Amino acid sequence: MIARLIDLVFGCHHSRYSFPVTIRGAGRRPQAGALTGTYVACLDCGKEFPYDWQEMRVITSQADKREYVASLATKHAA
Repeated sequence: MIARLIDLVFGCHHSRYSFPVTIRGAGRRPQAGALTGTYVACLDCGKEFPYDWQEMRVITSQADKREYVASLATKHAA
């Protein structure tokens, strides 16, 4: 709990990202890229985030991840 508060105040705000990276093939895929196949990295701290190439936005919160998975489910069902 205290660690989250300290991270909120002094942690990275992830304001600068790398160019989106898409990994093809059967090689090792970072966990951030497992959701969409494409990810970006924060240039300040190095944390990786899933990236939605169709919407051109970074998926940062758990709610965004659930929404993305739900939209994929409806697309595949149709």
